[in-house]
Amino acid sequence: MISPFIVNDKNLFLSRFPVAQVNRSLQAWDSADEYLINYVEEQGLINANTKVAIFNDAFGALASNFCHSASEKPTVICINDSYISSQGISYNLEQNSLDDSNIDQLNSLDSLPNDIDIILFKIPKSKSLLIEQLIQIKKSVNHNCIFIAADRAKEIHSATLKVFEKHLGTTKTSLAVKKARLVFCQFDNKQIHQSPFPTVWSLAHISTNDSPSRDFSISNHANVYAREKLDIGARYFIENLPKVAANSKVIDLGCGNGVIGLIVLANQPEAQVQFIDESTMAIASAEQNIKTNLPESIDNCQFTLNDSLTDIEGGSVDLILCNPPFHQNTATTDHIAWQMFKDSHRVLKKGGELRIIGNQQLAYHIKLQRLFGNETLIASNNKFVTQSAIKR
Repeated sequence: MISPFIVNDKNLFLSRFPVAQVNRSLQAWDSADEYLINYVEEQGLINANTKVAIFNDAFGALASNFCHSASEKPTVICINDSYISSQGISYNLEQNSLDDSNIDQLNSLDSLPNDIDIILFKIPKSKSLLIEQLIQIKKSVNHNCIFIAADRAKEIHSATLKVFEKHLGTTKTSLAVKKARLVFCQFDNKQIHQSPFPTVWSLAHISTNDSPSRDFSISNHANVYAREKLDIGARYFIENLPKVAANSKVIDLGCGNGVIGLIVLANQPEAQVQFIDESTMAIASAEQNIKTNLPESIDNCQFTLNDSLTDIEGGSVDLILCNPPFHQNTATTDHIAWQMFKDSHRVLKKGGELRIIGNQQLAYHIKLQRLFGNETLIASNNKFVTQSAIKR
């Protein structure tokens, strides 16, 4: 959906990214974006000499605002873990014919500059990512920096404020406006907390006919799901993976820490595995986990930041393994799964297989039947189903 975003007489048209998603009713900005922009401009906090860091700007509502005026544009640095968000920012700047010469984009593992004047911080859904970002901010920036966070009021709990207080300093909140709230932090001089990330935990790989039993050491950056143990969905998926032939081209789509592709390679060292995710931290975790556990297989691997399977050659892959997400930021939606299934159908060779796992209630079999013309139930329990579709 292209949303008219009107703040302080600035009229922008913003699209959620990717723009071809099925669910077009979702808006590309929220009231927290609006509240944050209004507050900053009413207080006169930003001018042409200001260096602004914007964290977690989902689709560029904040960044676009600071490109809109012809003069008095600050230097802006956007920091995101999400490749889709970064692409969305670029897309919306271009679609609004905005000069983005004052904007740089960094990923979540890049070093922060130390000369930032003001931080505008959209609070991420992941508490672990929040903690990691606050630790890096406290470690890197000048403590005279102005810090303002924003989110929907219902997402800002007392526990959230304690996290800000612990890692930055004195914290207070604004009144709620249009169900959004601001959080203000003043940096203290207390010791900077040591980051707990990446976390490392042990995974026992059950032997098969082709591979010995062994323990893997799994490393997870902050924004990667299942940071301390194998989640039950991944465990069930591993129990129901297909047998992979030598030299098969396999994609671990939405790979997270890469544990599915890791098991594929442990069972079939001659597979060619591409790990794909839209999270910088996920791709870094997956690559580290192959280097740590199967260094001899690293030449058989590719690690790719991507929006699903964009630009992957059609008809080129034998097997795609996927646990599709059913939310984007705080919105529950099936458009990402739909995109992954459509892209998989395009990318698979004839006779190639898409094998997925999902919650029972998501009814992915309907989508698979519609796209592939077939679907097979591989396994199910009271929570998950593993399903297969073959490209005919």
